[in-house]
Amino acid sequence: MTAIAHVPPAPGIRSCTIAIEGVVQGVGFRPAVCRLANRHRLGGSVRNSLQGVLVDVEGDADALDRFLRDLASLAPRASQRAVHWRTPRGAARAFAIEPSDLGGPARLLPTPDVPTCEDCLAEVRDPRARRHRYPLLTCAVCGPRFTIVRALPFDRERTAMADFPLCAPCRGEYEAPGDRRFHAETIACPACGPRLAPRHGAVRCGRTPRSRSGPSRADCGT
Repeated sequence: MTAIAHVPPAPGIRSCTIAIEGVVQGVGFRPAVCRLANRHRLGGSVRNSLQGVLVDVEGDADALDRFLRDLASLAPRASQRAVHWRTPRGAARAFAIEPSDLGGPARLLPTPDVPTCEDCLAEVRDPRARRHRYPLLTCAVCGPRFTIVRALPFDRERTAMADFPLCAPCRGEYEAPGDRRFHAETIACPACGPRLAPRHGAVRCGRTPRSRSGPSRADCGT
């Protein structure tokens, strides 16, 4: 990572905004940043933007220094980081993933699709798992990215997955910081996600109907 920093304020409680550009969306980066900030007991937020990822963080000066060092090794290769120090606000006690920032010019390319990870492969083979033999399972670090994106930043509502409302178990995983599907925008399961179904001699991808009056099938990517 390339770091560009202004002169920090006096020691004690410090606060900064970190702008990170590069391939940082659709790779599980926001959940990783959230876990890292919580581990260092820092407050603030992380969110996608049209330029990459923005991190607002505040807390003990030594803890913040450690966070910045760890963040440098956490960020994907070839990403660029700019650190802007600011006056502490004194109100940041928790750290969370916030809605995307849609302002400014776009300097972002969609992330390529990522092969199914070993954890997901193990899950699909496990007869005790909720996603046993479900072919379209993903997590925060694997699955389709480029092929389902409709607009940027990369959030579920701007992908083909917007057509598939999350069931309660998937919503629970999506909102649990300790889960590997924490803020995984492609999260799905047999109950709420896309499904494969034969049609006219071919296997096509469909969707679970929203209601009895709605469509019973739709091609993937619609």
